[in-house]
Amino acid sequence: MTRNQRTQATDNVLVDLGFDDAEELSAKAMLAMKLNALLDAQRLTQAKASKILGMPQPKISAIRNYKLRGFRLSGSCKH
Repeated sequence: MTRNQRTQATDNVLVDLGFDDAEELSAKAMLAMKLNALLDAQRLTQAKASKILGMPQPKISAIRNYKLRGFRLSGSCKH
């Protein structure tokens, strides 16, 4: 492949790999990284995090393992 035949990469590897929902997956991964860092910093078990966050423990486990396809991002927040 010559230099002129190469495609320009983006800042998002998921876009480069052709994922249709690349932006959403990136946002979910970023949120999961932040949540996992907080859980680690507080040394929370999945069971304790489940109670604090009001989520079932299996969902906490999915987030901890970056299995994010079953989660939705909400476009609105209430204050």
